[in-house]
Amino acid sequence: MNNFTFSSSPSSSILKWLSDGIISTFTERNFVFRDPSDNQIKLVFHFLDEDNVRPYRRKAQATFVVAVLESKGAPYDIFKEVYPFLIRSLANHLMYINHRDEQVDIHFLTPEQGCYSIQYKRGEEEKDFFMKIFQRLQPLSTSKLVIDNGFAEDLPSDKWNGDHVTEALSKSGKRLDKMDLLPAPFPLEHYLNKRDMRHLNKLYGIGGLSYGNLSARSDQNHFWMSASGIDKSNMNDVGKDILYIKGYNSDANQMEVSIPPNVKPKRASVDAIEHWMIYKEHPEVGAIVHIHAWMDDVKATEINYPCGTLELAETVAQLVREADNPAETIIGLKNHGLTITGPSLENIFQRIEGKVQRQVPMN
Repeated sequence: MNNFTFSSSPSSSILKWLSDGIISTFTERNFVFRDPSDNQIKLVFHFLDEDNVRPYRRKAQATFVVAVLESKGAPYDIFKEVYPFLIRSLANHLMYINHRDEQVDIHFLTPEQGCYSIQYKRGEEEKDFFMKIFQRLQPLSTSKLVIDNGFAEDLPSDKWNGDHVTEALSKSGKRLDKMDLLPAPFPLEHYLNKRDMRHLNKLYGIGGLSYGNLSARSDQNHFWMSASGIDKSNMNDVGKDILYIKGYNSDANQMEVSIPPNVKPKRASVDAIEHWMIYKEHPEVGAIVHIHAWMDDVKATEINYPCGTLELAETVAQLVREADNPAETIIGLKNHGLTITGPSLENIFQRIEGKVQRQVPMN
């Protein structure tokens, strides 16, 4: 059974109105309202104090946190002034509530700087407005994360120092870095203290925002992939910068990674499950690159599922399957970026360099 809670009591009349509408709408659709002390909360609406932002301390990776920030009058600059609240709150999403006169605007922000909005004007049907909130958040909050790793020191010795595939990945990482497509101008360490950084790393195995990733097939059943949270311009060490992905263990819900002996490994990119699905189904795909950028006329996902979820991977895999040429296709991830397949990394970069837009269109 899906459930939800609030981190605290709403502190204003507008937040009380919002909370009542959320409770009514979500409970009518089989969500159970729980006490925030419950260890198995699925969805949390976390009210922020603008002058003293504190993160919600998740007790489980599967908890989806929506930070809620209220402002009156003229709205703030969304990315310059509001986005940092999302980072400081360690939330998956941020609902920025701006109200003035007879109008309420809600802007939904994602860690990748996605932003989409809904509006309510006094006198309109409230149920329709709250249904839009439900439709935005329900698929995201119930999605299944695949971010755990199972490491085994069973990498064949002839791969301990890499091979021609890891060499190609290293070169391509430098090309990716030169494209300057980092999605956020706000390094996490500028907004989070050391304790919060440790908490974030424990939950998601990352030390910063994901700046894209790339992989290349090793053989029919395995592929090499950039590790999570690394400097893509300096990928060299097997087991740390570049990982050998063996597959997905559905029983344990984790990616299986082969490493050399006596190596303290980095975690696999959260997009490893997506890459695995594509490689498994399409033997002609030899490489995959994910970037936080955009290109015109791409087919895109309809829901901006969080990175590392089974649902996002399945949706992207479906769009690749439906493409005219799965081996050379570009799939848009709504409010997020692109996943690009190719027979080789060289092929992918030749197709996209000079053609990508740094700003992902949001809706």
